[in-house]
Amino acid sequence: MSWQPSNDPVLGDPMSCDALDLVIVPRTRDLGDGFAVRRALPHGKRQMVGPFIFFDHFGPVQFVSGKGMDVRPHPHIGLATVTYLFDGAIMHRDSEGNIQEIQPGAMNLMTAGRGIAHSERTPDVQRASGQKMLGLQSWIALPAGSEEIAPSFQHYGAGDLPMVTERDFTAKVIAGSSFGITSPVSMVSPWFYTEVTAAAGAVVPLDPDHEERAIYVVDGEVEIANERYEGPRLLIFRPGDRITVKALKATRMMFLGGDALEGPRHIWWNFVSSSKERIEQAKRDWKTGRFAAVPQEHEFIPLPE
Repeated sequence: MSWQPSNDPVLGDPMSCDALDLVIVPRTRDLGDGFAVRRALPHGKRQMVGPFIFFDHFGPVQFVSGKGMDVRPHPHIGLATVTYLFDGAIMHRDSEGNIQEIQPGAMNLMTAGRGIAHSERTPDVQRASGQKMLGLQSWIALPAGSEEIAPSFQHYGAGDLPMVTERDFTAKVIAGSSFGITSPVSMVSPWFYTEVTAAAGAVVPLDPDHEERAIYVVDGEVEIANERYEGPRLLIFRPGDRITVKALKATRMMFLGGDALEGPRHIWWNFVSSSKERIEQAKRDWKTGRFAAVPQEHEFIPLPE
């Protein structure tokens, strides 16, 4: 996905729960063909939750036969992208030579570091038959000392990720540690990302040990400290408080956060860095063709003017 400056999402529900720091209603943009994207981060009042600096919720959308998603090759620096699908499939290709079909429930972490280019397209089979798409893409800002690491890509199938199964909810630990278990995904800073699917009436705890925490309610409705919040919402919590989430109906949500970075980040288009000069260099590098090519691709997204 790509980022462009736009009006911030508007503040959502009243923050009557003392543990809540901010409630964000994602701003919706229609990218055409009914493909809607809701953006929760970055926000005018909050740039990051832990190292999460970008959070997009795309779909649901039904692509008819012959149509699909086509994000042409584009560059990144200073971040890692997490693509997580509930429905549909995406073909990932990057300039390190990685080619991977992303399926629902799988973890796909592309670390840009000093620079990578990639494309995201609907695979040929699904394009021919049509498909429903629903998913999330997040960017993880890299910590000082790791912003220029070598680019890489990790893929873990849905069956490779640890699960917690209770009577009325399940939790899949996509990255980091949650509910007492740890994902196999390698990370360069402490952060966590967990999908929770809860039945109506389920009560789910949010681990208080993480420095910064949020819940993204994808769909459904929850109650926290006697206040109700419908999806889609990003609920950001203050550190340390014990949080109990009650699902008022069948609900799908993402628990996320981690250690705060040592300082803010500059973000321009698809570039994230602690240095404005480094972003300027990345602009020049993309404009002059210094990023490596993406295999099987013959077009690209030009640098915005």
